[in-house]
Formats: sequence, C-alpha cells, structure tokens
Amino acid sequence: MARPRTPLLDRERITTTALQLVDEHGDFSVPQIAKRLGAQTGSVYHHVDGRDGIVELLRERVASVIDPGTLSQTPWDTALEAWARSYRAAFAAHPKAIPLLMTSPVRAPRVLEQYERAVTLLLDAGFAVADIMPLLVAVENLVLGSALDLAAPETMWELTPDAATPRLAEALAAVGEGRADRAFEVGLEGLMTHARALRVHGKRS
Repeated sequence: MARPRTPLLDRERITTTALQLVDEHGDFSVPQIAKRLGAQTGSVYHHVDGRDGIVELLRERVASVIDPGTLSQTPWDTALEAWARSYRAAFAAHPKAIPLLMTSPVRAPRVLEQYERAVTLLLDAGFAVADIMPLLVAVENLVLGSALDLAAPETMWELTPDAATPRLAEALAAVGEGRADRAFEVGLEGLMTHARALRVHGKRS
C-alpha cells in the first residue's frame, strides 16, 4: 500500500485539533485528539511531550498572533498599551483556552521570549526590577479577564421584580453597547497611570 503523501500526525495537526477541542469544550484529552485524527493514542505521544507538551503547543499557537512589533514601539507606555491590546485580541479569539493555559506554568520558549522583551522594555524605561513582574501580571490579569468578558453575554445582569435595584437598572441602561470594550479601556487607563507613577518612583529610588 502506498504511503500517504501527508503524514497523518505531526505537531501542527495535533495542536490544531487540540485547539478545536478546547474551543468547543474547554478542554482536550489525548485520546480525543487521536480519535479526531484517526490515529492511535500512542502514536500522538510520539510527536509531543504528553498532555503538558500539548498545552504548551496551544499556548504558543494562541500567543503567536500577538503582534511582536508592539514591544518595539516608543515610548515605553505606547509599547505596553499596544502589547496589551494585541494580547487581548489573541486570547479573545479562544476564550475557553484561558483557564487551561493560565493554570499551568509557562514553558513555551517563544512565549518566554516575549516576556523577556517586555521585561527588557520596562528595565530600559527605568522601572525598578522588583516592580516589573507585578506590573506585567497586572496587565495580564486585565487582558485575560477582559478577553473572557468579551465572550460573555452583553447583558450580564438580569434584573428581576424580586430585587429592588433601580440604580443598577439606571446604570445598565446608561452604559449602552460595547460594555466590555469600555471596561477594558477604563482598566487599562488606570493601570497605565499607575505604571507611569511607579516608573517615576523607581527612578527616584
């Protein structure tokens, strides 16, 4: 029998299939991947380093659409804001992957390289080294929370006659469309204001 021109299994196909499963169900298993690809479960393990290896392939795939050029912009705050927006867009495309990816350690080299660039950006801008990771984690928390919010229903508060909430009703009516985007902008502006003050303090220390 002639061998197929395209290999049945490779890392790209495994990653694509795993991401499809996560987008559909919020998780994946190696047997599920194998079944979709028409392969044996053991064959999948010949191409990846177990489930943890697939998670890191997923992380690389989702993060690959974050624009790497954002962290090269100037000044530093323009770069950080642009990175945050691109980061949010990348994860908003796969919101069900967020809990999976954010509860496992980051090992993917290309993702670590991006954090290296972000740290370098802030060090070069004059931030105290002890302030950098808390700031980046705060950016990440805002970005990922907002990416999940984009996948949520536009109306997250369902008012009922059983609870007297006229002020809440008024506030909900006033917010209009684009609640998640507006909330992200509020959070990002506040975070950037804090970051600029933190930088000045770090330079004085």
